[in-house]
Amino acid sequence: MNRRHFLKSASTLSLGLGLSGSSAFAISETKVYNKLPRWRGFNLLDFFSPNPNNSRPATQEEYFRWMSDWGFDFVRIPMAYPYYLNIDHNKNITPEQVYHIDDKQVDKIDALVAMAHKYNLHVSLNLHRAPGYCVNAGFYEPYNLWIDQEALDAFCFHWDMWAKRYKNVSSDKISFDLVNEPSMREDMNDQHSKRSSVPGELYRKVAKAASETIRKANPNHLVVADGNDVGTSVIPEITDLNIAQSCRGYYPGIISHYKAPWANKDPDSLPEPKWPGTIEFTEQDSLGNTVKRPMVLQRAMLETFYQPWIELVKSGVGVHCGECGCWNKTPHDVFLAWFGDVLDILTTHDIGYGIWEFSGSFGLLDSGREDVAYEDWYGHKLDRKMLDLLMKY
Repeated sequence: MNRRHFLKSASTLSLGLGLSGSSAFAISETKVYNKLPRWRGFNLLDFFSPNPNNSRPATQEEYFRWMSDWGFDFVRIPMAYPYYLNIDHNKNITPEQVYHIDDKQVDKIDALVAMAHKYNLHVSLNLHRAPGYCVNAGFYEPYNLWIDQEALDAFCFHWDMWAKRYKNVSSDKISFDLVNEPSMREDMNDQHSKRSSVPGELYRKVAKAASETIRKANPNHLVVADGNDVGTSVIPEITDLNIAQSCRGYYPGIISHYKAPWANKDPDSLPEPKWPGTIEFTEQDSLGNTVKRPMVLQRAMLETFYQPWIELVKSGVGVHCGECGCWNKTPHDVFLAWFGDVLDILTTHDIGYGIWEFSGSFGLLDSGREDVAYEDWYGHKLDRKMLDLLMKY
């Protein structure tokens, strides 16, 4: 508590003591708390690939123990639904095959959920690739989730399955994150093709249908919807549906995805980021002239970016930052300075977070950064400075 806030609180308390009856304290300033717990943790990418044969190394039980020991209490599991289908993963999926559940693969997901629960971590199950939509390009889908009823029916089928599997599990332990980073894209095969917002009425239709399906299994199930515009924008059209919303901690992309080939058409042309500081982009105008466009990078831009999410918290809708972090090409000191501001803003408003991964290029362990003095941690390379920052928030 700073001195100004302390004096204000003290004066309010004195006024209250000078009045009779407990109702006198009703005039005191009260903090607005997030409807969701301030869960803090990581995404686990075991089922991120649509092909089980291409899956990443499995999360080890010791990872959960370390998370718990360090004070984290949350994991998000982004799933590509074809991972747990009994299909030929080398061929385009058909509408009929979307329903071919492979129980052996589902059991693997159950086992990871159970392991997280063993260490008292909340689990957020997310369809990173859903029937009819994936934010990543290069995946064939036989229909469009936002437009085609056939896709929505399949989407609800999958959530019905997951909701029933965990129908007796408390919302303190599990939640259902409907679909990762919604958007409308001109070309589903081109990662850099133009994107636009999902029209609000279409997002509402999909979210309402899926949430009602989930709550048929258990009316108390906790449902989360990722923000529109690839997770960045509040969805006002669903605030009456008792659905929490999930923002992102990647803004601005020049910091979080510096030189990432999947996020930049010409990654080697980018100016090296600073935080805070001013950088210049070189580009061509409509006449073909080369011009320089400055960008001022500072905390104020983050405060503006997160303000709609802060207002959403104040309105009574639960908010969590389901993904955040920084790829390993951003200078480490720049990453830590920027991310410290991100976490401070989120924490000030009771918003928890999930780092994109625990181990890997965004993570605490084995990130592959070239400018970090790693600490040996049971055979892994631990980014101690990053861990220290996270433990502050």
